[in-house]
Amino acid sequence: MDGDAHSASMEIDIYSDPICPWCYIGKRRLERALGLREEHKPRIRWRAFQLNPDMPEGGMERAQYLALKFGGADRAGQLYDNIRRVGETVGIEFAFDRIARTPNTIQAHRLIRYASGTPYSDAIIEALFRCYFVEGGEIENSESLVALAVEAGLDAETIAAYMTGDENLDEVRREDGSARRLGIQGVPCFIINNQYALSGAQEPEAFFPLFEMAAQERPKSIATG
Repeated sequence: MDGDAHSASMEIDIYSDPICPWCYIGKRRLERALGLREEHKPRIRWRAFQLNPDMPEGGMERAQYLALKFGGADRAGQLYDNIRRVGETVGIEFAFDRIARTPNTIQAHRLIRYASGTPYSDAIIEALFRCYFVEGGEIENSESLVALAVEAGLDAETIAAYMTGDENLDEVRREDGSARRLGIQGVPCFIINNQYALSGAQEPEAFFPLFEMAAQERPKSIATG
């Protein structure tokens, strides 16, 4: 999904978090939907939503996180087994057992914001999902994020300077706050032309009616402040 190649008739804002497995699945299903409706080439923007806005900097040991969120590894294992099976249907090999820590994602969202509107946006999103869910890698500290960004094609020196600062930090936090004011409580959430919302990792066919309605209209700007 290239955020630069788009038709003026459709814009898709995707509220997501790179530690949300359903967001990864939702990305694949949207890609499938667009592949089946090639006449639609929307402008796609990834928007910030933190599943764990109170997560401390540096994250949390995975076992502790699973205990707090799901009541323990056994219950989490049942849920993740289902997600793993769904992931296989869209070509994702989830490796939840490789994840050592659940991170604070504010810095990952800063990287996403940096790449927004550039040809690297999709590659950054894909790299974050793959690193965390398939490789069990680190997506919080600056060094790891810079490495992912360079792999996606960004300039090493420029992105390193950006990640060590705090540019766009307030904007990311405001975007997360805006999502909650819009009533978004979970992700992924796809908002088409700022009018039609599709919540959850729906099957590709669920997008088609919204595509058709949006194709007849001019996009409206979404408020993120």
